[in-house]
Amino acid sequence: MKRQTFLLLILALLFMVPMTNAQQAKAGPVIKNYGKVYPIANPGFNTNTSLDFNVVFDVTASPENKEELNKSIETAARFLNMHAQAGVPVSQLSVAMVVHGSATLNMIDNKAYEKRYGIPNPNEPLIRELLNHGVQIIQCGQSINGRGVAREELIPGVQLALSAMTALIQLQGDGYRLIKF
Repeated sequence: MKRQTFLLLILALLFMVPMTNAQQAKAGPVIKNYGKVYPIANPGFNTNTSLDFNVVFDVTASPENKEELNKSIETAARFLNMHAQAGVPVSQLSVAMVVHGSATLNMIDNKAYEKRYGIPNPNEPLIRELLNHGVQIIQCGQSINGRGVAREELIPGVQLALSAMTALIQLQGDGYRLIKF
C-alpha cells in the first residue's frame, strides 16, 4: 500500500512541475497586452526576415459569449508579435483586417456595445491598440447595415468599405496576402 501511495505522489508531482523544455508564450514587443506567442528555437523552416509581410485577415465570426475577446481579432496581434520576436523589422509588417458577418458587432464602441449587451466591448482595447500600431481595420458596409449598426457606433479609426468583398479584392491587388482561419 505504501508503494502505491508513493508512486501516486511521484506521478502527481511530475504533473505539477512544468517541463523544463516547455516554452512560455509572451506578448510584445509590438502589441503589449495581447497576442501571446511561443518562441520556436531552431525551426526547420526559417523565417525570411528580409521579406515584407503584407497580410489581410478575413474576420467573419464572433464568440457567442459577448464578454469574450474575439480570438480572430487577436490573431493580428499574434502575427505582429510573432514576427517581431522572430526578428522581422516592424517596418516590414503591414497588417489589414477586413471585418464582416457577426464580427461586425465587435467593431462598435463601448457606448453602443453597452446599449446592446449591458457590458463594455471586450474587444475595444485590443482594437485601439491595433489601430495605434498601424493595423488597417476595415468594416464591411453591407454588414453594418444588415446588422443595424450606425456608422457613428464604430470605434474611431475603423474604416468603412462598400463591402468586405471590395476591400479584400483591393487589398490583394495591392499585394496583401489573404489569411483566413
